[in-house]
Amino acid sequence: MLIQRGGLKVVAGLGISGVSAVNFLVEQGYQVAVTDSRATPPGHDQIPSHVQTSFGKLDVDLLLQAEEIILSPGLAPQLPEIQQAIAQGIPVVGDVQLLRRATDAPIVAITGSNAKSTVTTLVGLMAKDAGKKVAVGGNLGRPALDLLKDDPELLVLELSSFQLETTSHLNAEVAVVLNMSEDHLDRHGDMWGYHQAKHRIFQGVKKVVFNRDDNLTRPLVPDTTPMQSFGLNAPDIQQYGILKDLDGTIWLARGRERLLKSSDMYIQGTHNVANALACLALGEAIGLPMDSMLETLKQFKGLEHRCEYVATVQDVRYYNDSKGTNIGATLAAIDGLGAAIEAQQGKVAVILGGQGKGQDFKALRESLQKYVKVAVLIGEDAPIIEQAIAGTTKLLHADSLQQAVALCQQHTQAHDVVLLSPACASFDMFKGYADRGHQFVACVQALSA
Repeated sequence: MLIQRGGLKVVAGLGISGVSAVNFLVEQGYQVAVTDSRATPPGHDQIPSHVQTSFGKLDVDLLLQAEEIILSPGLAPQLPEIQQAIAQGIPVVGDVQLLRRATDAPIVAITGSNAKSTVTTLVGLMAKDAGKKVAVGGNLGRPALDLLKDDPELLVLELSSFQLETTSHLNAEVAVVLNMSEDHLDRHGDMWGYHQAKHRIFQGVKKVVFNRDDNLTRPLVPDTTPMQSFGLNAPDIQQYGILKDLDGTIWLARGRERLLKSSDMYIQGTHNVANALACLALGEAIGLPMDSMLETLKQFKGLEHRCEYVATVQDVRYYNDSKGTNIGATLAAIDGLGAAIEAQQGKVAVILGGQGKGQDFKALRESLQKYVKVAVLIGEDAPIIEQAIAGTTKLLHADSLQQAVALCQQHTQAHDVVLLSPACASFDMFKGYADRGHQFVACVQALSA
């Protein structure tokens, strides 16, 4: 018979991370129960049969019996049922907190409004190529606790603001907030709440990387904490940035040292230059050799649905940035591609729209005026977006993604770019951003068939 340790651990909310937490706690010998507001939550069939379950609503009685509640990132700590438990002095943590307790392996912790997945994946590849036994996951790919199965010597974690809300003293080896723009205000209330959640990543941090182009990413940490910055300008000594030759060649640089031409990377656009610089700074903080990191950078082709090159049709390039679910991501894609094709008089045709999550789309106005020849609006919040950006560029409406792609094709010519970067969530018309991206790719492939 299994000897039970301690009191009851209640996992609130199943799904991928919830299932992972249940199975981890059972393996550790704890008494575990699960509650979920859904009648048949995803993953309910992947947990041991002896685990007590209460589905259909969050079970307050069960929560109040807990020694500790493990809250899934999809559930807000502000929920009345969770607040009731907090008021009784019951600790509420997330799976990342359990991971921190379970291992001494150094953690590279990465968050930001945008580019988290690209930077996390790339740092993971750099570490692997340099011979490290590394596990990569968190908000991306594998749940945090599943990474322990690899017995890693290094953990590279992508962390969302939702995960960080229930994480204290991560004590990361190095941490970064890549950038900050409006997102998830429906959950965090305002930018200050969002900022506070993100900056929990720096609690107990040993080294810091920050974006000197974005003041909101620089943490308040003790003066003794080593800090390194990256940015899209000429860097100070030992910092990361870019140097430009007279012929317009852009170099990734550390101080005065030219490291790599931006044109030698598969990933294009100024936002990807910033991502690459962030990776080099993070890699340096954990002792990865520069030559090895640069070689990995040259081979990296980018991630699906993140400014992913799809095809060229009649000298017009098509990019799938379906993961651009907020304004910051879409601005990065428009500005990055717009600046790259400006010299050839190329312009961007962008597809925008979906569920807007309460964002202020006026923030898109300047970039639309500068780089975009036509914006095709789709989805639930198209009227709200139209009101915010009226007068910036030609605006068209489409009832489907197929129609939107066709309209973009009609309004583009050689050297232009068609970009799906909706700045919105996808659930009004699609199963998720991946489904939206796959449908876009299929529409583009149909054009060249």
